[in-house]
Amino acid sequence: MYEDILQLVAIAAQKRNLKETTIHSYSQSLKHFFNSTNKHWKELTISDADDFLTGKRLAGVMPETYNRYYGSLRFMYKRVLKLNWDEDEIPRMKRDRSLPTVLSRAEVNTILDVTTNLKYKAIFAVMYSGGLRVSEATHLHYDDISRSNHSIHIRNTKNRMDRYTILADRTLDILTEYWFKCGKPRNILFPSQVTGEYLDISAVNQVLRRSAERAGIPKHVTSHAFRHSFASHLLEAGCDIKYIQALLGHLDPKSTEIYLHVSNKTLLGIKSPFDIQEDS
Repeated sequence: MYEDILQLVAIAAQKRNLKETTIHSYSQSLKHFFNSTNKHWKELTISDADDFLTGKRLAGVMPETYNRYYGSLRFMYKRVLKLNWDEDEIPRMKRDRSLPTVLSRAEVNTILDVTTNLKYKAIFAVMYSGGLRVSEATHLHYDDISRSNHSIHIRNTKNRMDRYTILADRTLDILTEYWFKCGKPRNILFPSQVTGEYLDISAVNQVLRRSAERAGIPKHVTSHAFRHSFASHLLEAGCDIKYIQALLGHLDPKSTEIYLHVSNKTLLGIKSPFDIQEDS
């Protein structure tokens, strides 16, 4: 019913040199939209998009989720359907500029302990070990993990620049257990059990929410909390913010400065916070 329009969207995105992760995100978001509207794409109007986004807003979705749907619909309507998209009539949702949610090391460990699915446990460990975005974690390949260098190679990032970050010993142990027990994947490291392709980000967030609830953590926990916690814990351990900026892949130092609410000292050697022991 909508595979042809998804193909047209993918072609239009490729012509504009959009990243593979962006195209995949568009596809997943638009599938939700079409399943909700139950209309053929040739019959769509701007009101259909407006009604869908209004429903998401009223359902209380986070700004990041809302704006992911928004960007996908806006691209399809403007670039493929060639319909006028008035951003004053259909605005983006403003993001909360408050400090990010930061988990304690104990909370991170508890979330991992209660996550029984090895694949998602490994994803959570990777995100905290190296400060990865959820899209970066789900798009890892087997060859991106270096056991000898204890590093993770992150390709095709948000800023279109490859980078390397830390692979903690504890994360390597979890990855090894996952790999041997879950099919020894040689291409995509965390493939979808259904499609064999990249995991849907929403699935990762759903599992994380359930794990946080089982762990009894009252905070609003999203996948980005692991990235925030990685940066904050490194700062608390005395790592220079310039190193953290490089590990996070921030081009603008201001993006990293939000973590300066904790102490900042110089560190001679960088360790993942996953390998830093709590004081007894």
